Amino acid sequence: MRVRSKWNRKDKTHTVEEIGAALAFIAFRIAQNGVLTLENNDYQTDTQEQRLQIIAEFLYFTIHLIDRMTIERFNEEDRMRFMTELAGKSAKHMEDNLRDILGKGDYRQGFIDNLNQRMSDYAEFQYDQEDGPSFPMRRFFGDLVTKQMGEKNKRWVTDQIIDIEVPEIIATLNRSLPNLFM
Repeated sequence: MRVRSKWNRKDKTHTVEEIGAALAFIAFRIAQNGVLTLENNDYQTDTQEQRLQIIAEFLYFTIHLIDRMTIERFNEEDRMRFMTELAGKSAKHMEDNLRDILGKGDYRQGFIDNLNQRMSDYAEFQYDQEDGPSFPMRRFFGDLVTKQMGEKNKRWVTDQIIDIEVPEIIATLNRSLPNLFM
């Protein structure tokens, strides 16, 4: 998957908030692409709301990976600012899409609450800077996506997530992250 991950002005120093906002956009694109790939591989989704629930699971996982991949780049205060911006902008993207489909409502807090729960869940799993998320973490993510999918080919969703989607997420982040920190 290709995403734009270079700054227009290379001579400008970017704040942690700007980097967080850029990564929120990239994470949302990764999540959208994940759903599209599942659908293109004949996995069943029935409604826009269901698609957004799957996008949310992809976002939670991707945000957690971003946190794990960037944790050493920040001191504690900057990391807090970075993650707040990343989570807030991601919640805004979801809220905008949910409003388009479901109508007015406050969808942001629900997203943040679920994100906090998933961050806690994923924190229980091993992550290695070189190898990425452990197999149990990948399986957990796959099982969460499987719960959101339709019945057609449902038994293979977790395998698709583990074998294809997670490596694609990691590859996209590995290409994007260094450019944003320049």
